[in-house]
Amino acid sequence: MKKAPEKNNEMLREYDFSRGVRGKYAQRYARGSNVVVLEPDVAKVFPNAEAVNSSLRGLAEIIRRRKSLAEK
Repeated sequence: MKKAPEKNNEMLREYDFSRGVRGKYAQRYARGSNVVVLEPDVAKVFPNAEAVNSSLRGLAEIIRRRKSLAEK
């Protein structure tokens, strides 16, 4: 049976966490989030998460209305 190679757990010297904040995003992570990667052409239209969410909410409302009209 072969031995598993040892892992080097040491940090590289160029990593500098001296100004890091422990737990900075812990609450947001605990709430849960979805990461979506936008294509560059789409990202040009939406400057931030608020713009994306607002647009998707508007689209979702249109879809809901069309579904309810189709069911009548």
